[in-house]
Amino acid sequence: MGGAEPTSAEVDRLPGWVSLLRAPNPGPMTLDGTNTWILRAPGAEFAAVVDPGPLDEGHLRRIADLGPFQFILITHGHHDHVEGAERLSELLGGTAVLAADPAHCRHGEPLDPRESLGGNGLEIQVLDTPGHTGDSVCFLVECEGERVMFTGDTILGRGTTVVAAPDGDLSSYLESLELLRTYGKVLMLPGHGPVRADTGALAEEYLDHRRERLAQVRAAMAAGARTPEAVVDVVYPDIDPRVRFAAEWSAAAQIDHLMRESAAGADGLDRL
Repeated sequence: MGGAEPTSAEVDRLPGWVSLLRAPNPGPMTLDGTNTWILRAPGAEFAAVVDPGPLDEGHLRRIADLGPFQFILITHGHHDHVEGAERLSELLGGTAVLAADPAHCRHGEPLDPRESLGGNGLEIQVLDTPGHTGDSVCFLVECEGERVMFTGDTILGRGTTVVAAPDGDLSSYLESLELLRTYGKVLMLPGHGPVRADTGALAEEYLDHRRERLAQVRAAMAAGARTPEAVVDVVYPDIDPRVRFAAEWSAAAQIDHLMRESAAGADGLDRL
């Protein structure tokens, strides 16, 4: 996380069919805490949950009080998003937990990026957006003619996303950002941080930021920095010590991406 701030406007008012419950897990990597989203179309009997968050009994009971739910959706398998899912399902009497990774599913099949989930006034399209993790997905949800995008950690409401090897993959992440940049003017509801007005604009900002960082890492490698620690010393000289480990994870992913490009003859890094 950290880095350039997205310029797309923050949005204070949510659509009437979306509610936010923020988990009590603030920190350098989780910002103000994990955003748990509740989706209920007007007049619908069943709602949906996106990312129940950590295993915090009070938080999970607050979610359960807003049921019943058709299903519990997971954007990716990091513990601050999925850890509480199984317990929430128990509190709700066995509500299905749906994720791209079968390991995180309960009482349901893994999400297929080609499918749409319907019913109860919501149309939910699953978008395959790997990169932050191998199992990352986003959810494009339409209700009463309004579309919003739930991005998990693929795009945050504040700061930038860590792509950490080996589960994270920068090449895949850049492709996912290219997909999300096509959703201009679609409200973005992230896994952490504030709501933003324009998913496509933020994806474009993220792409610009990644290209700038890759150029800096390429230059650092050309000057002799070959390890994540050495790259961080050059590229992130003022990094907060609390999140230096995350910067080193990102540097490892950047080095891997550039070396693969080099092997393919894409950018001349074979001359390093």
